[in-house]
Amino acid sequence: MENLEFKTNINCSGCVAKVSETLNTLVGENNWTVDTTNPEKILKINKKEILSNRIIEAIRSLGYKIEEKNK
Repeated sequence: MENLEFKTNINCSGCVAKVSETLNTLVGENNWTVDTTNPEKILKINKKEILSNRIIEAIRSLGYKIEEKNK
């Protein structure tokens, strides 16, 4: 399955905790990760059937920056 990848400013465990409920609802628990050690703070979504714009809207509504990563 192809991953969706996004650059974000989700940069710590507190930020990850803040987005967890929303992402778990949208794509399911264990279907997403945030690499806070990467300078681009990459959010990976493991469910291709969700639209990128739904993820972007949800994360922005929580006050974070997000953009789809170019492949």
